[in-house]
Amino acid sequence: MKQDLMKQKSKDSVLSKDFLVQLYKDMILYRRFEERVHVAYTTRRKFAGFCHLHIGQEAVAAGVQHALRPTDYMIGAYRSHTQAIAKGIEPKAVMAELFGKVDGCVRGKGGSMHMFSKEKRFLGGHGIVGGQVPLAAGVGFAIKYRGEQDICVCYMGDAATNQGQFHEALNMAATWKLPVLFIIENNRYGMGTDIHRTTSVDHLWKRALAYDMAHSQVDGLDVLNIYDAVKSTADGMRRDNHPHLMEIMTYRYRGHSVSDPGAYRTKEEVAEYQAKDPMNMHGKFLVASKLATEADLAKWDEEAKKIASDAEDFADQSPPPGEDEIWQHVYAE
Repeated sequence: MKQDLMKQKSKDSVLSKDFLVQLYKDMILYRRFEERVHVAYTTRRKFAGFCHLHIGQEAVAAGVQHALRPTDYMIGAYRSHTQAIAKGIEPKAVMAELFGKVDGCVRGKGGSMHMFSKEKRFLGGHGIVGGQVPLAAGVGFAIKYRGEQDICVCYMGDAATNQGQFHEALNMAATWKLPVLFIIENNRYGMGTDIHRTTSVDHLWKRALAYDMAHSQVDGLDVLNIYDAVKSTADGMRRDNHPHLMEIMTYRYRGHSVSDPGAYRTKEEVAEYQAKDPMNMHGKFLVASKLATEADLAKWDEEAKKIASDAEDFADQSPPPGEDEIWQHVYAE
């Protein structure tokens, strides 16, 4: 797929060597950051509460973000550390937020599930399953009302599509033609339950048929495939002003949260997907295409580990919020 895409778009400057290398650097950073978070939570016990890792799904965050404009809005669920970093929030601010420190992106008040940045137009991080979907419809309405050319990307897990607010929001978005790209990160499991045990449809993109909404299914194990699909879809949405439901087929290697051992999956199943790891496959593609060497991959890996380590050091040194923070940001200005 990558070689075919390179041939198709070899004249497109966006698929330059620098661009292809940056995709790998982004994915390795997301992976090493989340691994650092896992150790900080489970071994070093530097923070508590809920924590959901994105390990295995990094290609989605990288591929989607590179297909967007900086002014586009983004809203996610609770598995959103890497999505926040992809949108431009500094890794150290994300780590500090995880640690409940005042230098976090929400000044230590949000934690793992509530990353946010008005400046970067990253609107959460939401802990209620499916609760972000109608909010995204509201953002889409604001974009249309203001006459802007931006779109809103709304991430959700596969299980969120069974929630009532998901259907209400899609109906409204389709009826009012709101520029929202609803992205289902289908990692096959809603918490510990296989999605096929909780829904009657064999493909979740079919949910869009009820609302006559544009839809697609994307192979989430290929970062260039994701980029290409989102880029073409977003361009069409800006031109025609309509919503789109995109199901990206991906997989997480860890449990639903850090407290989940994932015993409901076989070791063989996990190993099967790890053998097709999008990050590793893209690295092999770079080497095979002579765009990088094994030494380059190792160097970028060390750079990513250093960024994650520095982020943890920054979070360690950041002070907790003061008592006066209790009364701040309670009401909108």
